[in-house]
Amino acid sequence: MKESLEEKMGKNNTIFKADKEMKLMDFLMEKMPENSRSSIKSMLKYKRVIIGDKPVSQFDYVVKKGQDVILSKNSVETHDLKGVTIIFEDADILVVEKENGLLSVGTAKEKEKTAYNILKNYLKDKDEKNKIFVVHRLDRDTSGIMMFAKSAKAQDILQTNWNEMVKERTYIALVEGKVEKDSDTIESYLSENKAFVTYSTNNKEEGKKAITKYKVLKRNKNYSLLEVNIDTGRKNQIRVHMQDIGHSVVGDKKYGASKTPIKRLGLHAHSIAFTHPITKKMYSFTSKIPNNFLSVFK
Repeated sequence: MKESLEEKMGKNNTIFKADKEMKLMDFLMEKMPENSRSSIKSMLKYKRVIIGDKPVSQFDYVVKKGQDVILSKNSVETHDLKGVTIIFEDADILVVEKENGLLSVGTAKEKEKTAYNILKNYLKDKDEKNKIFVVHRLDRDTSGIMMFAKSAKAQDILQTNWNEMVKERTYIALVEGKVEKDSDTIESYLSENKAFVTYSTNNKEEGKKAITKYKVLKRNKNYSLLEVNIDTGRKNQIRVHMQDIGHSVVGDKKYGASKTPIKRLGLHAHSIAFTHPITKKMYSFTSKIPNNFLSVFK
């Protein structure tokens, strides 16, 4: 028997029955006088209000007499929160898709519009005691899969044992030019100069070892689409190594690109496979290749 949305969202729901027709915001304010307008708007925003087996987010939605209005303690299973989409959540971790252009974490100039802050607010809305912890980062202009921890313990286990727990991290890179080799491994030591630009060196005393493996998925005379696996997670690693082999990631002026055919950086965190830090179960998540990455091959 198919579960209703009410059942999927949890058993601890509050159900209000409308005894007259009125706007949803007025109805919820009347039923929950202890809540502020902003907290009710947040409930609507995060799709916790269900009417007729569907989440309702419009505060001016008209509730009809006799309708049940369900308030869930949980949110709908998949959320799209201003550039971050949650694809998995349990008591210990969050796995999300981040859009390009969004910072992973705050900087001195920007603290609000970040994946970290968006998810922190989402969790706090569910329970003020909830916390979120950074596990790894994606560059601002790189899209795709990221993981956050919901406890210091999960964060510590993941970061301390990252290379053992993360079995695979795959990226898709759209690069300039026709890459001739079907596959290859790039190794160097990466360091950073005073302008915060990462560069390759053969001097192991000067940088940290970085290993990047790639295989060609598509190519034409102008561009190549690569599947890239990183054995190490150094800052700007893929971008620097692509520049090293003469095929900069499209849109990456910082590392030698001259073309912007898709009006963004051509780098996407495609998949991750890992051992759960607490349950020890294996998980694997994949984010589809952005359509505009494929458009240059049509």
